[in-house]
Order: sequence, then structure tokens, then C-alpha cells
Amino acid sequence: MDAVGEDTPVYVISVAAELSGLHPQTLRTYDRLGLVCPKRTSGRGRRYCARDIVTLREIRRLTQEEGINLAGIRYIFTLEREAELLRGEVGRLRGLVGRLRDELESTRAVAARLARLRRGSGQDGARTPPPAGRADVVLARRRLTD
Repeated sequence: MDAVGEDTPVYVISVAAELSGLHPQTLRTYDRLGLVCPKRTSGRGRRYCARDIVTLREIRRLTQEEGINLAGIRYIFTLEREAELLRGEVGRLRGLVGRLRDELESTRAVAARLARLRRGSGQDGARTPPPAGRADVVLARRRLTD
């Protein structure tokens, strides 16, 4: 049997209400407003997961302790989702920058080897072929001449 994760919908509305410290009707209102969207059973009953319970507790805290209205909470949640997406994008872009930096360093190394080879070519200016096994130099020459 699979382990129950934080996204597994297992709590009926009465249990979710008790765990969150809210009234079941309040949970229905939050569902209608889209603040918490529990899964539905085939009979249309709501099933809340552990993540939903955490969200409900946060809504309760924000309304009761911070005095934030539901429109404000919706806006906060929207900003948090956007911030999470942006953090993911920043991570992706940092990885890309790292890969590009590595590729640039590799390209610079190949260019330096090419320059050394050109300086070491014959006295008449004829280019000497790269040593055997230097496919990276050949590839770099092709890139430079393309």
C-alpha cells in the first residue's frame, strides 16, 4: 500500500474543520472562493489533504491574528505561487548560466590552442594539420570558418 503523502486527500470536511480550527461552513466558503480546493469523491464529497489543512490554518491565522480579509489572503496566495514559480525559473536560469559559462571557458581554451597552433605553423604561413586525436581543435576551426 502507498504511503499517505501531504497531497493525499483523506480528510472529510468535519475532520478537516476540526484539524484547522474552523467551522465546516467556513471550509465550504473557502472552497467556493477558491482559497482551498479539496478533491471530490464520486459522490461530490470533499476530501482534504494535509497541505489543505496547512493552508486552512494559515488562512485562519491571517484572518484572526493579522486582520487580513479574504481578498487580501487570495492576493497573498497568488503572490506566493508566483514567487515559487519565479524561484524555480531563477534556479533553471542559474543552471543554464553555469552550463554556458562552462561552454564559454571550453571555447576559450580551444581558441587559445588554435592560436598556439597558428603561431606554430610553418614559416611560409602554411597551416600544419592538428595533431591526431585533437578533434576539439578541428571542430573549433570549423566553427571559426563557418
